[in-house]
Amino acid sequence: MPVPNEIARLAGELRGLVGQLRRRLRQVDNAGVLTPTQSAVLARLDREGPATQAQLAAAERVRQQSMAATLAALDQAGLLDRTRDPDDGRRVVISLSDVGRKTVRGLIQHREEWLAAALATGFTDDERRTIAEALPLLRRLAQRED
Repeated sequence: MPVPNEIARLAGELRGLVGQLRRRLRQVDNAGVLTPTQSAVLARLDREGPATQAQLAAAERVRQQSMAATLAALDQAGLLDRTRDPDDGRRVVISLSDVGRKTVRGLIQHREEWLAAALATGFTDDERRTIAEALPLLRRLAQRED
């Protein structure tokens, strides 16, 4: 079924806007202490739980060697714990350390504070209401499985 031009244009604008907002939130993260890839790996481990280096590399769409460098930096900062896989002692399972969990919580809080300040100073009450009314629709769009 062909998509009408108006819907295709809306889809393109929405995709671009979501990407732009994601990039902007990454710029806010921890004043550049972590790279975007490091932040993404920490967030993934927080969201999805422990994983192997290979699983993280596949999920982030990077080579295993690149993931190894990212994990080494996070490990050196004390943000990760590594344990042997109980089912396969050759594999190492990576998870967030207590410091890593606190770091992720700090990143989330920092992003939300930036968003709150931007909404408070850059938008009118009516505009904030419009954004709030759009949230259930955007949530429904994000949760589609097809």
